[in-house]
Amino acid sequence: MKAKDFDRKFDAGENITKHLDLSRARRPEHEQKRVNVDFPIWMIHSLDREAKRLGVPRQSLIKVVIAAHLEKAHA
Repeated sequence: MKAKDFDRKFDAGENITKHLDLSRARRPEHEQKRVNVDFPIWMIHSLDREAKRLGVPRQSLIKVVIAAHLEKAHA
């Protein structure tokens, strides 16, 4: 498909995902990087209780809490 045909379909609101190779798609700034953080035991226990209450893994809870804080700080 030529670029002008692709653009026309996109501009017309047609579903163009069948023309894309999403297996190689990347979201800038969303790549993962592992970091190590040491927490006091009392904090780990609190995180685990809250994670259990919400039914999510500890790591997910930590990510959500940090993301919320960063969004609030940049608002």
